[in-house]
Amino acid sequence: MILVKAWYRFTGLLVKALYRVIYGRHMRWGKAFHMRRGFQATVEHGGEIVIGDNVFFNNGCGLHARRRIEIGDGTIFGENVHVYDHNHRFADPTVAIKEQGYSEAAVVIGRHCWIGSGVTILKGSTIGDNTVIGAGCVISGDVPADSVVRMDATLRVEPVRRGSGGADPLSQAAPDSSPCQGAVSYTHRRAHEPARPLVC
Repeated sequence: MILVKAWYRFTGLLVKALYRVIYGRHMRWGKAFHMRRGFQATVEHGGEIVIGDNVFFNNGCGLHARRRIEIGDGTIFGENVHVYDHNHRFADPTVAIKEQGYSEAAVVIGRHCWIGSGVTILKGSTIGDNTVIGAGCVISGDVPADSVVRMDATLRVEPVRRGSGGADPLSQAAPDSSPCQGAVSYTHRRAHEPARPLVC
């Protein structure tokens, strides 16, 4: 375990040195900033990424900035979290999407947040301090401080359909009652109040 931690620390130093050379003042971080395997940061067209003190990224996370991404002190990220401050434009059907450019808006993630595994945070989002984002959520907009965000979904179990020549039920369109159509719920909690268990 000690060797594994030492390896992560060494590779993290190399990655930070590389980003320092590539992006210079367009990417800044504070003390005790740590990332694990597969961390990616892209900064384009004058964008910037600002990371506070004691921020941790688990495996496979990515920050993608054309405007600004700001992360407060003490925030931690689960695996495979991605943050984007831009979207493709797609309003003109006569022009290929890749040629329509981007819409951009800054993303701000507050202090002492926990961003669960597989979360995607989209442009223009603001997440308040001391907030927990449950695994698999897609965030687009404002989340108040001291909140828990979770994906409400149900798991449905069905028997296997026997026989031959029938269509694969998994390839058919899901009905309106599909558990895939879960809604994101926000639970606001008072400071120092225990958080409810996350169900995602």
